[in-house]
Amino acid sequence: MKKKLFLIIGAPGSGKTTDAQLIAERNPDLVVHYSTGDLLRAEVASGSDLGKEIKSYIDNGKLVPLEIVINTIKSAIEKADKPIVLIDGFPRSVEQMKALDEMLKNSDDIELVSVIEVEVSEEVAKDRVLGRARGADDNVEVFNNRMKVYLEPLADIEKFYESQGKLIKINGERTIEEIVDEMEKVIKEKAGV
Repeated sequence: MKKKLFLIIGAPGSGKTTDAQLIAERNPDLVVHYSTGDLLRAEVASGSDLGKEIKSYIDNGKLVPLEIVINTIKSAIEKADKPIVLIDGFPRSVEQMKALDEMLKNSDDIELVSVIEVEVSEEVAKDRVLGRARGADDNVEVFNNRMKVYLEPLADIEKFYESQGKLIKINGERTIEEIVDEMEKVIKEKAGV
């Protein structure tokens, strides 16, 4: 059975992780949701050779190399016991996007169906992440940094998936109910379930 993969991207504070979790909870027989961090932690917990390798990077405070991240994602998708896999927060860079694309080209078991972008303005994202109080400066700085890291490759990522006809944008400035309903509908339609 070919796994149907959906990538969910969005700014910090866009709610993408919550949206994906809720869709998976609503459709326990159909949908499994992972964030990249969860996948790496699960692989470490499994005690596999790949997991041991990941752990050595994390323990030494190093970034896990891209090739290992891609292998971890591939292994998780293939092991998933549901037909639809949602991964949020990936790709975060053009480099990740190209590596993922390469992996998908060489895999017969995984089909990337759509990339769903949850769109929110920087203002809304900032309010959600920092709360209305506009916390301490360090929080603002951390947020601005995360936002910059998200936005820098975004145009290239959008263009890449748009050219494949796979990019779908969803307005993330509505109630969580409305966003999740729309996203769930898109996923089910595109996955043909």
